[in-house]
Amino acid sequence: MYAEERHQAIATLIDQRGRMSVADLSDLYNVTTETVRRDLAVLERMGLVRRVHGGAVPATALTAIEPGTGERESTRTGEKDRIAKAALDHLPGSGGSIIFDAGTTTGRIAALLPTDLELTVVTNSVPIAARVSTFGGARLHLLGGRVRGLTQAAVGDETLRMLSVLRVDVAFIGTNALSVGHGLSTPDSEEAAVKRAMLDCAQHVVVVADSSKVGREHMISFGTIDRIDVLITDSDIHDAQRDELNEHGVEVVVA
Repeated sequence: MYAEERHQAIATLIDQRGRMSVADLSDLYNVTTETVRRDLAVLERMGLVRRVHGGAVPATALTAIEPGTGERESTRTGEKDRIAKAALDHLPGSGGSIIFDAGTTTGRIAALLPTDLELTVVTNSVPIAARVSTFGGARLHLLGGRVRGLTQAAVGDETLRMLSVLRVDVAFIGTNALSVGHGLSTPDSEEAAVKRAMLDCAQHVVVVADSSKVGREHMISFGTIDRIDVLITDSDIHDAQRDELNEHGVEVVVA
C-alpha cells in the first residue's frame, strides 16, 4: 500500500470509529508507530484528523460547540431509551440516595424511576426535578444556583457549595465526550465544575452516554477515566473501545 492510500484508509477508519490508537493503526497496516505518527501529522495538516494522546480522532471531534437540550432530546432516542432502562439495574436499594446530572439521558432514567422505591434524589436539572417531584416515593432535593438556559441546569458557586457537603450512593452522570486520554469532557467550564463535584460526592459513578460520545473529546475534562465505575452505552460501541475501557477498570454495559 502506498503512503497516500494508507493516509486515505486511516482517515476513513478514524472517521468511522471516532478514535484510533497509534498502536492499533501500526498493527493494522503493518508499519512502525513512527510511520503512523508521521501519517497522522500529515492528516492533521490536511484538516482530516486531530491528534490526541496515543492516537487521533476526527477533526470534528474536538469542538467547543454545545447543542441545546431540544436538539439533544431528539438525537439517538432509541439508544438513550435502552441506556436509561439498563441504568435502573444500578439503583441503590430502598432508602438509598442518588444524584442526577443534567442531561437528556439522565432525564430518561428519572422518568423510569420506580414509584414504589423510597429514594433521596438530588439534581441540578430543572426538567428532572419537575419529573421526580410527582413521584410519591422520592425525597427530592433541587440544587440552587444560576440556571443555564441552554441546558436548564443550575451552575455556579451556590451549586458547588451545596455539592461540597453531600454524599450519595450513586451518581448518574452524562457527558458530551469520553476518551481514555482526556477522560470525561464537556464544552462549558461551569457545567464541568458541577459535574466534577458530583463525581466527588458519589460512592459509585455510573456514566450514561451513547456510543457517539465514546472516543471523542471536548475542551474541558471534568473527570479522569478511573473515576468511572460503570459506563452504560449502546451496541454501536466498537470492540476496541470497549476493550480499552475495560483495561482501565471501567465496566462497560451495552444496552
